[in-house]
Amino acid sequence: MDDLTWEYEGYHPAQESLRESLCTLGNGYFATRGAAPECTADSVHYPGTYAAGCYNRLTSQVAGQQIENEDMVNLPNWLTLRVRTAGGTWLTPDSHRLLDHRLRLDLLAGTLERTARYEDEEGRRLAVRQLRLVHMADPHLALLRTELTAEGWSGTVEVESALDGTVTNNGVERYRSLASRHLTDVRTGTGKPDTVWLCCRTSASETCVGMAARTVTDMPAVTTDAHTPGRAAQSLGIALADGRTATVDKTVALHTSHDPAIEDPLDAAVDRVGRAGDFETLLETHRTAWRQLWRNAELDVRGGVGPILRLHLFHLLQTLSPHTAELDVGVPARGLHGEAYRGHVFWDELFVLPYLNLRFPEVSRALLTYRHRRLERARRSAQDAGRTGAMYPWQSGGDGREETQRLHLNPRSGRWLPDHSRLQHHVGSAIAYNVWQYCEASGDTEFLHTKGVEMLVQIARFWAGLAGYDDALGRYRIRGVVGPDEYHDAYPDAARPGLDDNAYTNVTAAWVLARALDVLGEMPELLRRDLVERTGLDPAELDLWHDVSSGLHVPFHAGVISQFEGYGELAELDWEGYRRRYGDIRRLDRILEAEGDSVNRYQASKQADVLMLGYLFSPAELGALFRRLGHEVDDALWRRTVDHYLSRTSHGSTLSSLVHGWVLGRARRAEAWTYIHEALRGDIADLQGGTTGEGIHLGAMAGTLDLVQRGLTGLETRGGALRFDPVPLPELSEYGFSIRYRGHRGVQLHLNAGRLSVSVPASDEPPIDITLADRTVTVAPGESCVLTLPDRRQ
Repeated sequence: MDDLTWEYEGYHPAQESLRESLCTLGNGYFATRGAAPECTADSVHYPGTYAAGCYNRLTSQVAGQQIENEDMVNLPNWLTLRVRTAGGTWLTPDSHRLLDHRLRLDLLAGTLERTARYEDEEGRRLAVRQLRLVHMADPHLALLRTELTAEGWSGTVEVESALDGTVTNNGVERYRSLASRHLTDVRTGTGKPDTVWLCCRTSASETCVGMAARTVTDMPAVTTDAHTPGRAAQSLGIALADGRTATVDKTVALHTSHDPAIEDPLDAAVDRVGRAGDFETLLETHRTAWRQLWRNAELDVRGGVGPILRLHLFHLLQTLSPHTAELDVGVPARGLHGEAYRGHVFWDELFVLPYLNLRFPEVSRALLTYRHRRLERARRSAQDAGRTGAMYPWQSGGDGREETQRLHLNPRSGRWLPDHSRLQHHVGSAIAYNVWQYCEASGDTEFLHTKGVEMLVQIARFWAGLAGYDDALGRYRIRGVVGPDEYHDAYPDAARPGLDDNAYTNVTAAWVLARALDVLGEMPELLRRDLVERTGLDPAELDLWHDVSSGLHVPFHAGVISQFEGYGELAELDWEGYRRRYGDIRRLDRILEAEGDSVNRYQASKQADVLMLGYLFSPAELGALFRRLGHEVDDALWRRTVDHYLSRTSHGSTLSSLVHGWVLGRARRAEAWTYIHEALRGDIADLQGGTTGEGIHLGAMAGTLDLVQRGLTGLETRGGALRFDPVPLPELSEYGFSIRYRGHRGVQLHLNAGRLSVSVPASDEPPIDITLADRTVTVAPGESCVLTLPDRRQ
C-alpha cells in the first residue's frame, strides 16, 4: 500500500471475501464488490451489487416461528464476464492453474485493476488484465475493460458477457438458512447487436430494476445471444494472435423505480447505455469526479497511518457521496459492501455525520432528512407502544418501521435466541445529536427551525413521557432499556428484558430535552407559534421537560458512574481465565451462552457505554451536563470511571476501540494509541474474525477520520466559533485538512509542533472566531494566522 493505492499480491481463497469487501467500488447510488468477474457465488467468492435504499421483505421459518426480515437486496450481477479457450472450460482461479494474480485499487482514480495469467487444460497461457469502475460522475453507469493476450500460441477464445438475475442474498453464512430469493419476474432480451438487457422486480417491495449492458471489442468477433433462464448473455468468438492483445469493453447502466424523472427503469437503462461514451471518455470523466471529491475531502496525515485513513475515506465517499444528497437513504452500517446487518441503518450516523458536516453538509442534510421523512412512522411506533413523541427504531430500512430481528443466531452454540436490542431507544438521542451538530457546523438555521426542531421536539417528548418520577429517590427514572453495551439486555434471571437508568441513555436524554428547550427559546416567534400549534405543545409540557432534564437519575457505585442501576452488584468475570481458555473473547456473550451462562450476570461490556459520553461531549460540556443533573464529575472521577470500564470491556465491536482511543486521548492517557491503532486496523486486518468480508464497518472507518478531524484537535463547532483543544499524540503529531464551515469553503487547518495554522479563503462571508483554552482570535476571509498551543503533555 501507499498513499494512493491498495494492492494484493497472489490468490488466497481464504482471503477472498475480505479483499472483495475492501475492493468494492461505488458512487453513493450503487456499489459492487471486488469479486472476480468470472466467478459466481460460492464458498469462496461473493459478487454482490447493492443500490442505496433498495430493500425487500421475506418470511422465513426460524426455530418454529414465522419471522419476517427486510434486507438490502443483492441486485443482478452486472460484472459477469468469463473466458475459455477453444475446447476448454471456463477459466477460474479455482479450476485452472493460476500463474500469477494481483489486485490494485487506485484510490485517487476510483478504479480496480486486476491482472492474472491462466494456463488452460492444454498448457496454453492467457494473460488477463481488467480495469473496472462504478462511475462517480454518472451514478447509473459501471464499466469493465478486459484485455486478453495469448502467450506463445494463437487461436480462438470465447468471451461470455452477461447480466445475471439468478442471484440471491447469501453473503452472510449465519443467514443462509433463511429465505434469500428477493428477485422475481426476471426477463431478458437483446437490444442493439452489442446490447443485452435484463429487468426484474423485488418480490414484496415491488421495486423494479432495469439493467443493460453494451459489450464491444476492438477485434473482429462473432457475436451470438447466449441467454439462459434468468441471465442475459452474449458470446463473442475472438481470434487471438500470439502476443497481440484483444480488448473487450463492457458498459452497464442500472436504474430502479426509485429513480426520479423516469417512466420505466428498463427503458432508462437501455437508453443510457446506448448514449454512453466510449471507455476512454467515461474513464476520464470518472477520474475528474474523483479528483473533485478528493479536493473537497482532503485529509493529510503524515506517517504510516495515512494510507489507512485514505482507504477509510475512499469507502466513506463511495457509500455516501454527493449523489446521496439526491436519495432517500440513511447510513448503512456496513456500507454498500455486503449483506451483514441486512443493510440496515442503526446509530452509525453518530460516527459518520460529524465528518461529513464539515466536508459535505448537503449529504448530512439529506441523511437527516431520511430520518425526518420517517418521523411520522416513529410517532406511530411510540403510540403503538403506549408512549408519546417519536420512538425511532434501532434498525431502520425502507419505511422506518422497527427492523430489528426478533431472534438472532449464536454460531457458537447453534441456538436461536431472543433479540432485545430494539430496546436501544438511545438511537433517538443520536438522531437529535446529529441534528444539533449539523446545524452548529453548517449554520443551517432553516433546517434547524423546520425539520430539525420537529425531530428534537418529538424525541424530547418521547423521553419526557418515558421518564417516571420515583418518590423515594426524588428523581426521574427511565426503565426497561438497553444501552450501547448490548451485552446486558436484562437483569440476571429476570423474566422481562430491559435495564433501569442506563447512564448513557439518561444523560443523553437530559441533553436532548435541554437542547429542545434551547431551540424553542431561540426560534423566531412566527415559526415557534406554528410549531406549537402543529405539535400541540403547551407550557406545562415544557415545564416537565425542564424538570426531567435536570432531574434524571444517574447511578454511581464505588466512586464511578454506573453503567445502569444495579451494575455494581453484578459478579466480576475471570477475564484472564477466559482469555487462557478461548484466546479471542471479543464475542464474550456467545462464549458464555454456549456454556449455558449469561453475560447479564457479569460486569462485562461488549463496547463503550458510559464512556460514550466522553466521545460525544467535551470535558467542559460533560461537566456541565452532570452539574445540571446535580452531580460533580471532575477529572478524578472521570479517570476512575475510564479505568473501571477499560478493564471490563471485551471490545466485541469495531466501534469500541475507536471510542476508547478517543476517550483515552482526551484523558491524556498514553494507552490511547493502542486503541486508535486497533481502530485503524479493524477492517483491513479483519480483527473481528471474518466479519469484514460481509461488509465494511462504516461507522468505525468514518470515526477514524473524525478522530483526526475533531478528536485530536478537540474541534467543536459550538456557540458560533471554531473551538480547539488539541490532544498531543506522538504517533499522529502532524496533520492537516480543509473544512467547510458556515458558508466558508476550504478553510485550511494544519497542526504541527505545538502550532495551529488557520487559513480562511477570500469570500464575502463574515470572519471566523477561533477559540483556544486561553484566548480567542478572529480570522477574516483572505487571512491566515498561526497560534501557539498550550502545552497539554502529561
